Amino acid sequence: ERMAMRTQKELVILHKEGCERPNNTVTWLNMRNWISSHHHILCNKRMFSRRSQYRINELYSKVLMSEPNIHSDFSRLARWLTGTSVGLVLGGGGARGASHVGMVKAIQEAGIPIDMVGGVSIGAFMGALWCTERNVTTMTQKAREWSKKMTQWWRQLLDLTYPATSMFKGSYFNQTIYSTFGDTYIEDLWLPYFTITTDITASVMRIHTHGSLWRYIRGSMSLSGYMPPLCDPTDGHLLLDGGYVNNLPADVMKRCGAKYILAIDVGSQDDMDLTNYGDDLSGWWLLLKRLPFTSPVKVPNLPDIQSRLAYVSCVRQLEEVKNSDYCEYIRPPIDKYTTLQFGSFDEIKDVGYNHGKTFFTGMMKGGAYPPFLRSPDMQVSRIESRKSTTTQSTSYTFTDLAQMVCKVQRKPYSGASDSSDDDYEADEEDTQEVGYASEPSGNILDSNHSPLMRRRTGGSLSLSENELESESEFYSRTSRMPQ
Repeated sequence: ERMAMRTQKELVILHKEGCERPNNTVTWLNMRNWISSHHHILCNKRMFSRRSQYRINELYSKVLMSEPNIHSDFSRLARWLTGTSVGLVLGGGGARGASHVGMVKAIQEAGIPIDMVGGVSIGAFMGALWCTERNVTTMTQKAREWSKKMTQWWRQLLDLTYPATSMFKGSYFNQTIYSTFGDTYIEDLWLPYFTITTDITASVMRIHTHGSLWRYIRGSMSLSGYMPPLCDPTDGHLLLDGGYVNNLPADVMKRCGAKYILAIDVGSQDDMDLTNYGDDLSGWWLLLKRLPFTSPVKVPNLPDIQSRLAYVSCVRQLEEVKNSDYCEYIRPPIDKYTTLQFGSFDEIKDVGYNHGKTFFTGMMKGGAYPPFLRSPDMQVSRIESRKSTTTQSTSYTFTDLAQMVCKVQRKPYSGASDSSDDDYEADEEDTQEVGYASEPSGNILDSNHSPLMRRRTGGSLSLSENELESESEFYSRTSRMPQ
């Protein structure tokens, strides 16, 4: 029982290519409260077809000759199990968050995988879009549509209310977020995801990894004074913008298990050269100062003040992120854009893309490859070494299996029977040896097809005391077997 409590249990949910996005994941997890975490894996239809052991060996022997696709879900699962996941953290900053879309595009073009995503405020919105779609074009389209809705001031005027708690009721803002994500739950996202909110009921930072997606995004984007706090549907606590406590949660991403982290900061930079207007300030005077024949003044408006407040309590944390060795801190040049300048979406997006492309291109040319990337020379040498050791190696780890499976080709190989779209397709040859492509043996390239020794094909991976004794007896017997 003690071992059962310490053992980490991962739920892997397989999805066929071409399927809709995951749903009803909460039902699976509620029936398995012993699960540590879950993973949605998109795999080839061949994974669900019957194959003889001979065909499996032949298939994987050819797959082994190619470099694995580091962007596949199986590679993502392998990195998680080996503790080498890549996390993407998107900070808050209002309309400046449009640069997140361009940065994601630059990251993809640089060949960097994204295994986990965390975000705050506008970063929570953009990060959830990527976890939902995993397609830059669709992400850009939906982000542009939402930004366009935020420029429709006449709709927002209809949402005005008596400012007892906030200027707006929040109905229209809720509608814009709900129309983007619908009733999706965080558990149904393709990638692991979290967002940060400020719990003003308990005066703590809240990390949300499950629950209603649109509601917690709304809570993480709720600026004080503009939107009313969101009532948490689980405990009724009041939630506000997460930027008030942690506007770039790279430290949270590290605690979630990511080894390599890209942190994109789009927060406002404090302008120290402000106008000294005295003991009081008239809004009408500021309005007159906007006329062309008057001298301009530098006084922060209400959104800028809210944005500055978000940094007061997390300046020290932000400096730690900048100086950390586990995080790659990136800040696009978006200081000239204001917090509510959503009408400049495409311009800000292009600024983020150009900066990201220049950043990663310079890193590659300078030879400073990120730890999660390999240079072309390293990739070639790895393939050559793999070819030279193919005939000698007879034991493979799960990481090797994941890399092989993620590169299964769709076209049938010469000499192999054609695969159909049926869920269970029996092999015409070698019908006595039937197995599944997801369960190859440890010596998949061994030409001598000895019977597989399988133990504990079902049940929990935790072992009781009696099972531990049987395990030791099994290993003592297998160690004496002739090689």
